[in-house]
Amino acid sequence: MSLAQQISALPAPLLKRLHDRGFEAPRLARWAATLGVERDARNRLPGRVEPPAPDDIAAAPVEGTAEHGRHRERGLAALSAGEVALCVLAGGMATRMGSVVKALVEALPGRTFLDLRLGENAHLEALASRPGAHVPLWLMTSEATERPIRDALGPRLDGARCATFEQNVSLRLTPEGALFLDEQGEPSVYATGHGDLPDALRRSGLLARFLERGGKTVWIANLDNLGATVDPAILGWHLDHGDPLTVEVVDKVGADRGGGPVRWNGKRIITEEFRLPHGFDPGAVPVFNTNTFLVSAAALDALAMEWTYVEVEKKIGDRKAIQFERLLGEITAALEPRLLRVPREGLASRFLPVKDVPELERRRPEIEAIARARGLLG
Repeated sequence: MSLAQQISALPAPLLKRLHDRGFEAPRLARWAATLGVERDARNRLPGRVEPPAPDDIAAAPVEGTAEHGRHRERGLAALSAGEVALCVLAGGMATRMGSVVKALVEALPGRTFLDLRLGENAHLEALASRPGAHVPLWLMTSEATERPIRDALGPRLDGARCATFEQNVSLRLTPEGALFLDEQGEPSVYATGHGDLPDALRRSGLLARFLERGGKTVWIANLDNLGATVDPAILGWHLDHGDPLTVEVVDKVGADRGGGPVRWNGKRIITEEFRLPHGFDPGAVPVFNTNTFLVSAAALDALAMEWTYVEVEKKIGDRKAIQFERLLGEITAALEPRLLRVPREGLASRFLPVKDVPELERRRPEIEAIARARGLLG
C-alpha cells in the first residue's frame, strides 16, 4: 500500500484532527520520496555562508544611559497604547524532567513557569500608564500541552488578554517512507516545531484581531527562558530602528553550542549549527540565538515563504522513526533581522534556559533574583 493510500485509509476523526492542525498529505508524500537520498542536502544551507560582519551585531542599551532612557520611554508608550503582545512558546514536554508539561513545572517553590509568565504579564499591564491598556499573553501549545495549560489557566483564559493556540502536527515515517505505527498499531503524531508559529498564530485569528485593535509588535520568547522578559528599553530600541525583526543574541561562553547569526549569500540570517555547510567553523560565530524575537505584527501576518523542513531521526522505543521539523529562526530568511547582543550574567541577564532538573536547581537563585527584580512574583 502506498503512503497516500495509507493516509487515505486513516479514520475520519484522525484525518480531521490532522488537517485542523495544518497537516498536508501531499507534502508528507514529497518528504517520504526523498528519504535516504537528500537528508544532508535538505538540512544544510546551500550557497555562500560566512560569519557575521562585525557591525551586524549591535549592543543592547545600557541602563542608566541617555540612550537607554530614550528607548525605554518609546517602549513604555507602545505598551501603554496596547501595541504589544507577548507570545510564549509552550509546546514542549519536559522530557528530562519526568516528561511532564514544562509550563507546569515549579521554576521556584510554589511558582510554575506558567505562573511566572502570568506574573510578567500582570507587571507589564501595571507599567502601562493608560487605564485599560493590556498586553495580550498568547501561549503556543502542542496537542500534549494544550489541555493541561488551559486547565491551569482556568478563568484567566478569556481569549483577549490570555489565549492559547496549537502548533501544527504531522505523522512520523519509517526510514523506508511508510507510516510509522506505534506499539498499539496507531500512526505516530508529532508537533512539527516552533517554526509553526506564524501559520498557527494566523490560523487562530489572534493576530488578525490584534492588528484590528492597533497592535504593532509581537514579542516571542521561550517559556523556559525567564530572562527573556519584555523589556521596554529593548522594545523601544527595536521600534526606533524601524526594522520588522530584532533577534536577541548572547556571547558564547566556553564550549557553548547553538544556532546563531551568519551571512548567507550576503544576507543576515539566524540558522542552527547543524545547517551550516561542511567545513564551516561554528567558532567563527561569536554569539548564538536565544530564540527571542521582536517582530512587526503586520510583517508576521503577511509572511509568505517556502519553509525548510529539516529531516530528523528519532528513537521511538527501540525503533527508528523519521520526522520533519521547521525552526522559527528561519523567518530571518524572509525578514532580515537586526541582531541585538544582550547580557547573560547578573540581574541584567536575558538568557536563563532550563533544560533539566540539575540545571533548574542550579539556576533557581538567578531565576528568583530576576523574578523579584522584574516583577514576576506579583
